[in-house]
Amino acid sequence: MITEIEDFFTKGCGRCKRFDTPDCSARIWSAGLDELRRICLAAGLEETVKWGHPCYMHAGRNIVIIGAFRGDFRLTFFKAALMKDPEGILERQGENTQNPDMICLTSAAEVIEKEPIIAAYLAEAMGYAEAGIVPPKVERDIPWPDELTEALDADPELAEAFHALTPGRQRSYLHNLNSAKASATRFNRIAKFRDKIMAGKGALER
Repeated sequence: MITEIEDFFTKGCGRCKRFDTPDCSARIWSAGLDELRRICLAAGLEETVKWGHPCYMHAGRNIVIIGAFRGDFRLTFFKAALMKDPEGILERQGENTQNPDMICLTSAAEVIEKEPIIAAYLAEAMGYAEAGIVPPKVERDIPWPDELTEALDADPELAEAFHALTPGRQRSYLHNLNSAKASATRFNRIAKFRDKIMAGKGALER
């Protein structure tokens, strides 16, 4: 998994065998990713690398993260429950995702076309960060396995990544772990899920 920002835009995230090959999604979508990066930097966001992907911060808070996939590339908002989405362009990442949180794109031209909207959405999210506004906490209605608590306590990096997941993605792991009857099985599943969690994915995502 990469730790240098430039590596993502030239080689990929480092999380699969397609890393630094012509088949890498980050290289396939490089022109569009470069445009997204330009817009984020122009907005005044701080560029960092988290979970192998470009993550953009403001006022000490994660604002958006960029990702590249086989079929598209995406700009995903943290704290998406706050976003008003007047243009209706935010999409849900999966059935269990509570709030629409991502803009899916398929060309550099589309990024440029949507630049005013993207810039406005970034400004909105940055405003919430500056004001310290956070979404209201959603009451947990799914049992939280003791094994997950133990695993997160023992692995701060995993804990940060898990808590950065959307509520829907968190629930996907809770559902999966709760379906296991044996404690050992739950620990084994957490170990197998680690890479997905670090990549910001849900339990059912590839």
